[in-house]
Amino acid sequence: MSRIGKLPIVIPAGVTVTISGNEVKVKGPKGELVQTVSPEIKVEMVDGEIHVTRPNDEKQTRALHGLYRALIHNMVVGAVSYTHLRAHETVLDL
Repeated sequence: MSRIGKLPIVIPAGVTVTISGNEVKVKGPKGELVQTVSPEIKVEMVDGEIHVTRPNDEKQTRALHGLYRALIHNMVVGAVSYTHLRAHETVLDL
């Protein structure tokens, strides 16, 4: 099983996640994001965590498993804060 794909995604306070069919919506204080997931990949919420699973070990399915887990995790992080995007910036005092 994928090392990335098997990790659950913890949903922080202030973020709501809606899963309908193969569409995942994440809404937080910084905005709303939507991702359509391949029909081969199953996304479900269990006890305040998002779990991404795959039905088989085919090469394409394994690749999609880790990809969609990473995309959904980044959606959750992005809905809460943008600070991770500004890590490369340098502040100059003039």
